[in-house]
Amino acid sequence: MRVVIVDDEGPARARLKDLLDDIADTQPTRVVGMAANGLEALRLIEDLATDVVLADIRMPVMDGVELARHLSRLECPPAVIFTTAYDEYAVQAFDLAATDYLLKPVRAARLAEALARARRRSPAADALLAGLSRGARRHFSVTERGRIVLVPVADVLFLRAELKYVTARTAAREFLLDESLVQLEQEFRDRFVRIHRNCLVARGVVTGVERAGEDDGEPHWDVVLAGLAERLPISRRQWPVVRHALGL
Repeated sequence: MRVVIVDDEGPARARLKDLLDDIADTQPTRVVGMAANGLEALRLIEDLATDVVLADIRMPVMDGVELARHLSRLECPPAVIFTTAYDEYAVQAFDLAATDYLLKPVRAARLAEALARARRRSPAADALLAGLSRGARRHFSVTERGRIVLVPVADVLFLRAELKYVTARTAAREFLLDESLVQLEQEFRDRFVRIHRNCLVARGVVTGVERAGEDDGEPHWDVVLAGLAERLPISRRQWPVVRHALGL
């Protein structure tokens, strides 16, 4: 199997590579790449055929859980095996999510067992991986032409449900997310506020509200976002919530 090792510590990456060499007779593998964080790993895996990713949990830029969530959106995602120093409670959570794990310091026998399980185990569902995360993602991921496009959450002005997709709007363009608006609201409740049943806006880019609809007999409030000419309507139901959330 083709393996990518992801850990922010060089000695940890080297140890995993040595262990893979030690068990090559029973679990033949080839290390096709190594990375110091999830973002580096994503870029590698886009260009390298990969069967298994050995990923640390705590890493800068992008941690192992967010990496696994982005990889799960690939048409043929690699198996992800977490390496972690977490306590037994967290380890049980990883097991329930159908994702294997290795406790540090990693032992050769346990690594061989994990690789054997990776050959026959389905990737973990995104919803289960989300439950393991200790914080919101830093990026949304979109698959375009077979590649993962990362959209920084900080760049998103609003999220709007349209048919079976959610449109993520940045100052530059729109992206289609195959995610639920309800789940996004729960994950990013500190960053976005719901203004309508189908729309969440980023709190930090709201510059004010303005009255609209007087001419057609349906007056309402629109939210004004920095860097965006489009005005987004606030539903009557959400107006008290929006006013309180934004301090209007």
